[in-house]
Amino acid sequence: MVLIKVNRVSSYTDPETGKLGKQIELVEVRRRETPQRMMGEEAQMVQGILSQLQSFGLPIQGMRELVIPKMTMILTENEYDILGVRFEVNDIYELTMKNGSIIFSKATEPYS
Repeated sequence: MVLIKVNRVSSYTDPETGKLGKQIELVEVRRRETPQRMMGEEAQMVQGILSQLQSFGLPIQGMRELVIPKMTMILTENEYDILGVRFEVNDIYELTMKNGSIIFSKATEPYS
């Protein structure tokens, strides 16, 4: 199981058939932990303040996420409907690959 984020959803037109579709770009987002022993006293204090702000629900972005391209799907509108998953940018999913199947399910735990 891998946590993935919807990075981009865009319109797509098949150049051969002219059918409309969607291009969905999914990325894996890994947390980057900074070792506490390598940080100075000031950096630890700033990290503590940022952690408190995040606990209040403020979105603090920084160098703590490593974004890795995972999958790009190009689907016709019909294929997108059959897939049954409505991808929205920044949604987080659990991606499971098992026995030749790929399963997308909404992440159950909050991601921060």
